[in-house]
Amino acid sequence: MVGLGYVGLPLLARAFESGMSTAGFDVSEAVVEGLNAGRSHVTDVPDSAVADMAAAGFRASTDPAVISEAETVVLCVPTGLAEGVPDLSAVRAAVRTVGEQLRPNTLVVLESTSYPGTTEELVRPLLERASGLVAGEEFHLVYSPERIDPGNEFFGVRNTPKIVGGITPLCAKHGVAFYGRFVDTLVVSRGTREAEMAKLLENTYRYVNIALVNEVALFCDRTDIDVWDVLHCAGTKPFGYAPFQPGPGVGGHCIPVDPVYLETMADGAGFSFRTLAAARAVNARMPEYVVARTERLLRDREQPVEGARVLLLGVSYKPDIADTRESPAYPVASGLLRSGADVVYHDPGVRALEVDGRELPRVDSAEEALRAADIAILLQDHSCYDPVRLVASRCLLLDTRGKLAGENVRHL
Repeated sequence: MVGLGYVGLPLLARAFESGMSTAGFDVSEAVVEGLNAGRSHVTDVPDSAVADMAAAGFRASTDPAVISEAETVVLCVPTGLAEGVPDLSAVRAAVRTVGEQLRPNTLVVLESTSYPGTTEELVRPLLERASGLVAGEEFHLVYSPERIDPGNEFFGVRNTPKIVGGITPLCAKHGVAFYGRFVDTLVVSRGTREAEMAKLLENTYRYVNIALVNEVALFCDRTDIDVWDVLHCAGTKPFGYAPFQPGPGVGGHCIPVDPVYLETMADGAGFSFRTLAAARAVNARMPEYVVARTERLLRDREQPVEGARVLLLGVSYKPDIADTRESPAYPVASGLLRSGADVVYHDPGVRALEVDGRELPRVDSAEEALRAADIAILLQDHSCYDPVRLVASRCLLLDTRGKLAGENVRHL
């Protein structure tokens, strides 16, 4: 496994459970040292699972030579954004490293999310150039998009259907043989481009529908309609409707990032995704709306925004995880700080949060912080937040998740 993060480590753990011999490569010495000591840095993989792997012979390494011992190499490295555009630097570096260690007949799988054509037009030539081997003839090349959902208690590696696309039918067959050992359902795509596009479509679908309910929430606020009751009622329809929830913005490793990859490829093809552009404008507006709503609520109580103590509850991008990638907490905190507010945060899993180059003060006790705050904003509904206790604080609460009820509660 090349890349031992939130995708690579759960995949590796599941492969180990199926009886495979496993090894890992990562450029982070801290990650490698921790795993070799039996410590996990990924919420979905407990320390006990890593310890069992280590006891059975698993070793993580920063030495690329470990790759040369593998019959199958899976790349799970990040593909994010750099200044708002797709950044494939980690993929390029990992592919070159793999290519230098590649042996004949090895199966190479890319799981990192990217635009259609990445496997055949970027990964394949880099591997062939570095190894001197021919893809589809002397080694097998597959794209199988990751579908990891951190914190999901119902769907994991085993029971989430796996898409497999090969550059040749034989490559796809080798991919199916590999994943079939530890994944229940396999879906073979026509090729790698179809598999790559399917991944982008999955997350763009969510992005667009989140934008729709976000805009509905803004409209309902303007017209004094209870958006949460609207969503509850609409959600009772058993067909033709999929429920989505509004919120303070879109965060995570996929939803706010993957549509940019699709738009970038579309621009290069002379095509415009107008629906996607509109969705991006709506979702980007939500943190600004939360800031403006907070300022309005303070003014209604004749409390100046400047100097007001604002408590952010939950700063990760989804409930009950410690991951803050692309979290709306960043722009919300930034906007409040620019307005002169005194901003602190509480989150049981996030030990540090840097906003605009400075570390945001963290409070250990949510209840004590609520007593000291002028207003609290529920950004993420972690299970540790008891609605009864939150409302009992008597602090003014802006609930962006539709979880609270009380005279001091104001909804998104």
